[in-house]
Amino acid sequence: MIKLYRYPLSGNAHRVELFLSLLGLEYSLVDVDLLNGEQKSESFLKLNPFGQVPVLDDDGFIIYESSASLVYLAKKYDDGHWLPEDAQHASMIQQWLSIATSRIAAGPATARLITLFGANHDANEVIQRSNNLLQVINNHLENRIFLVGDGPTIADVAAYTYIAHAPEGNISLTPYTNIVEWLKRIESLKGFIGMQKSKVGLAA
Repeated sequence: MIKLYRYPLSGNAHRVELFLSLLGLEYSLVDVDLLNGEQKSESFLKLNPFGQVPVLDDDGFIIYESSASLVYLAKKYDDGHWLPEDAQHASMIQQWLSIATSRIAAGPATARLITLFGANHDANEVIQRSNNLLQVINNHLENRIFLVGDGPTIADVAAYTYIAHAPEGNISLTPYTNIVEWLKRIESLKGFIGMQKSKVGLAA
Protein backbone atom coordinates (compact mmCIF):
# COMPACT_ATOMS: atom_id res chain seq x y z
CA MET A 1 0.00 0.00 0.00
CA ILE A 2 1.08 3.58 -0.62
CA LYS A 3 2.30 5.44 2.46
CA LEU A 4 2.37 9.20 2.77
CA TYR A 5 4.57 10.69 5.48
CA ARG A 6 3.11 14.09 6.28
CA TYR A 7 2.51 16.82 8.82
CA PRO A 8 -1.21 17.73 9.04
CA LEU A 9 -0.56 21.47 8.54
CA SER A 10 1.90 21.05 5.67
CA GLY A 11 0.48 22.34 2.41
CA ASN A 12 3.14 20.46 0.46
CA ALA A 13 2.04 17.21 2.06
CA HIS A 14 -1.62 18.05 1.51
CA ARG A 15 -1.05 18.43 -2.24
CA VAL A 16 -0.02 14.78 -2.41
CA GLU A 17 -2.75 13.59 -0.04
CA LEU A 18 -5.36 15.49 -2.05
CA PHE A 19 -4.21 13.93 -5.31
CA LEU A 20 -4.17 10.44 -3.83
CA SER A 21 -7.79 10.98 -2.80
CA LEU A 22 -8.82 12.49 -6.14
CA LEU A 23 -7.37 9.42 -7.87
CA GLY A 24 -9.33 7.16 -5.53
CA LEU A 25 -6.20 5.31 -4.41
CA GLU A 26 -5.81 3.43 -1.16
CA TYR A 27 -3.11 4.86 1.05
CA SER A 28 -2.08 5.19 4.66
CA LEU A 29 -0.92 8.32 6.44
CA VAL A 30 2.10 8.49 8.71
CA ASP A 31 2.21 11.70 10.72
CA VAL A 32 5.67 13.14 11.32
CA ASP A 33 6.09 15.30 14.42
CA LEU A 34 7.86 18.31 12.93
CA LEU A 35 7.54 20.42 16.07
CA ASN A 36 9.64 17.92 18.01
CA GLY A 37 12.14 17.37 15.21
CA GLU A 38 11.13 13.88 14.10
CA GLN A 39 11.95 14.85 10.50
CA LYS A 40 15.61 15.15 11.51
CA SER A 41 15.75 11.70 13.12
CA GLU A 42 18.07 9.08 11.71
CA SER A 43 15.20 6.87 10.60
CA PHE A 44 13.39 9.66 8.75
CA LEU A 45 16.57 10.95 7.09
CA LYS A 46 16.90 7.54 5.48
CA LEU A 47 13.62 8.33 3.69
CA ASN A 48 14.41 11.95 2.91
CA PRO A 49 17.97 13.18 3.49
CA PHE A 50 16.67 16.76 3.41
CA GLY A 51 14.55 16.12 6.51
CA GLN A 52 11.24 17.41 5.14
CA VAL A 53 7.73 16.20 4.43
CA PRO A 54 6.08 14.92 2.37
CA VAL A 55 7.59 11.56 1.58
CA LEU A 56 5.68 9.20 -0.70
CA ASP A 57 6.45 5.50 -0.36
CA ASP A 58 4.88 3.38 -3.09
CA ASP A 59 5.84 -0.17 -2.20
CA GLY A 60 9.43 0.85 -1.51
CA PHE A 61 9.75 3.47 -4.25
CA ILE A 62 10.46 6.73 -2.41
CA ILE A 63 9.78 10.28 -3.63
CA TYR A 64 10.29 13.30 -1.39
CA GLU A 65 9.20 16.33 -3.39
CA SER A 66 5.51 17.16 -3.72
CA SER A 67 5.58 18.15 -7.40
CA ALA A 68 7.54 15.03 -8.33
CA SER A 69 5.03 12.97 -6.35
CA LEU A 70 2.14 14.48 -8.34
CA VAL A 71 3.87 13.68 -11.63
CA TYR A 72 4.64 10.13 -10.49
CA LEU A 73 1.08 9.42 -9.37
CA ALA A 74 -0.39 10.89 -12.56
CA LYS A 75 1.98 8.86 -14.75
CA LYS A 76 1.46 5.60 -12.88
CA TYR A 77 -2.19 5.67 -11.85
CA ASP A 78 -4.00 7.92 -14.34
CA ASP A 79 -4.76 7.71 -18.05
CA GLY A 80 -3.58 11.19 -19.02
CA HIS A 81 -6.50 13.19 -17.60
CA TRP A 82 -4.45 14.88 -14.88
CA LEU A 83 -1.22 15.17 -16.88
CA PRO A 84 -1.84 15.28 -20.66
CA GLU A 85 1.03 14.09 -22.86
CA ASP A 86 0.89 16.74 -25.58
CA ALA A 87 3.71 19.26 -25.51
CA GLN A 88 1.60 22.37 -24.95
CA HIS A 89 -0.46 21.08 -22.04
CA ALA A 90 2.50 19.30 -20.45
CA SER A 91 4.66 22.42 -20.57
CA MET A 92 1.90 24.65 -19.21
CA ILE A 93 1.37 22.24 -16.32
CA GLN A 94 5.10 22.21 -15.62
CA GLN A 95 4.99 26.00 -15.62
CA TRP A 96 2.39 25.94 -12.82
CA LEU A 97 4.31 23.29 -10.88
CA SER A 98 7.26 25.67 -10.96
CA ILE A 99 5.09 28.59 -9.87
CA ALA A 100 3.78 26.51 -6.97
CA THR A 101 7.29 25.76 -5.71
CA SER A 102 8.62 29.27 -6.28
CA ARG A 103 6.16 32.18 -6.31
CA ILE A 104 3.39 30.54 -4.27
CA ALA A 105 5.96 29.17 -1.83
CA ALA A 106 7.54 32.62 -1.45
CA GLY A 107 4.14 34.30 -1.17
CA PRO A 108 1.05 32.76 0.51
CA ALA A 109 2.97 29.78 1.89
CA THR A 110 5.59 32.00 3.53
CA ALA A 111 2.94 34.38 4.90
CA ARG A 112 1.32 31.37 6.55
CA LEU A 113 4.66 30.28 8.01
CA ILE A 114 4.96 33.66 9.69
CA THR A 115 1.59 33.47 11.44
CA LEU A 116 1.58 29.74 12.23
CA PHE A 117 5.20 29.09 13.08
CA GLY A 118 6.78 32.50 13.66
CA ALA A 119 9.05 32.36 10.60
CA ASN A 120 11.49 35.26 10.45
CA HIS A 121 10.30 37.23 7.42
CA ASP A 122 8.98 40.73 6.82
CA ALA A 123 5.22 40.11 6.98
CA ASN A 124 4.24 43.26 5.11
CA GLU A 125 6.62 42.51 2.27
CA VAL A 126 5.44 38.90 1.99
CA ILE A 127 1.78 39.91 2.04
CA GLN A 128 2.38 42.48 -0.71
CA ARG A 129 4.24 39.89 -2.75
CA SER A 130 1.37 37.47 -2.23
CA ASN A 131 -1.25 39.98 -3.31
CA ASN A 132 0.72 40.78 -6.46
CA LEU A 133 0.84 37.09 -7.30
CA LEU A 134 -2.82 36.50 -6.53
CA GLN A 135 -3.79 39.34 -8.84
CA VAL A 136 -1.84 37.71 -11.68
CA ILE A 137 -3.50 34.35 -11.01
CA ASN A 138 -6.91 35.99 -10.73
CA ASN A 139 -6.37 37.62 -14.12
CA HIS A 140 -5.24 34.29 -15.57
CA LEU A 141 -8.47 32.66 -14.40
CA GLU A 142 -10.65 35.22 -16.17
CA ASN A 143 -12.83 33.16 -18.54
CA ARG A 144 -10.98 29.98 -17.49
CA ILE A 145 -12.41 27.09 -15.49
CA PHE A 146 -9.07 25.62 -14.41
CA LEU A 147 -5.45 26.72 -14.66
CA VAL A 148 -4.67 24.64 -17.77
CA GLY A 149 -7.23 23.47 -20.30
CA ASP A 150 -10.87 22.67 -19.69
CA GLY A 151 -10.45 20.10 -16.92
CA PRO A 152 -8.55 19.80 -13.65
CA THR A 153 -4.87 18.84 -13.83
CA ILE A 154 -2.05 18.46 -11.36
CA ALA A 155 -1.42 22.17 -11.93
CA ASP A 156 -4.60 22.88 -9.97
CA VAL A 157 -3.65 20.36 -7.28
CA ALA A 158 -0.21 21.92 -6.87
CA ALA A 159 -1.53 25.47 -6.61
CA TYR A 160 -4.66 24.83 -4.55
CA THR A 161 -3.62 24.32 -0.95
CA TYR A 162 -1.49 27.35 -0.14
CA ILE A 163 -3.83 29.64 -2.04
CA ALA A 164 -6.90 28.23 -0.27
CA HIS A 165 -5.15 28.74 3.08
CA ALA A 166 -3.81 32.20 2.30
CA PRO A 167 -6.15 33.73 4.92
CA GLU A 168 -4.12 31.92 7.58
CA GLY A 169 -1.28 34.21 6.53
CA ASN A 170 -3.51 37.29 6.88
CA ILE A 171 -4.13 37.50 3.14
CA SER A 172 -7.74 38.07 2.15
CA LEU A 173 -9.06 36.25 -0.91
CA THR A 174 -12.18 38.41 -1.09
CA PRO A 175 -10.85 40.71 -3.86
CA TYR A 176 -9.98 37.75 -6.07
CA THR A 177 -13.35 36.53 -7.25
CA ASN A 178 -11.98 34.35 -10.04
CA ILE A 179 -9.71 32.57 -7.58
CA VAL A 180 -12.56 32.06 -5.12
CA GLU A 181 -14.68 30.44 -7.83
CA TRP A 182 -11.74 28.28 -8.95
CA LEU A 183 -11.25 27.07 -5.39
CA LYS A 184 -14.92 26.12 -5.20
CA ARG A 185 -14.60 24.12 -8.42
CA ILE A 186 -11.69 22.13 -7.02
CA GLU A 187 -13.53 21.58 -3.75
CA SER A 188 -16.50 20.17 -5.67
CA LEU A 189 -14.40 17.45 -7.35
CA LYS A 190 -15.13 13.86 -6.39
CA GLY A 191 -12.61 12.73 -3.82
CA PHE A 192 -11.69 16.22 -2.63
CA ILE A 193 -10.34 16.41 0.91
CA GLY A 194 -9.35 19.61 2.65
CA MET A 195 -6.34 20.32 4.79
CA GLN A 196 -6.73 20.86 8.49
CA LYS A 197 -7.22 24.56 9.21
CA SER A 198 -5.35 26.55 11.78
CA LYS A 199 -7.10 29.06 13.99
CA VAL A 200 -4.24 31.47 13.41
CA GLY A 201 -4.69 34.14 10.75
CA LEU A 202 -7.20 36.93 10.54
CA ALA A 203 -7.99 37.57 6.89
CA ALA A 204 -11.32 36.52 5.43
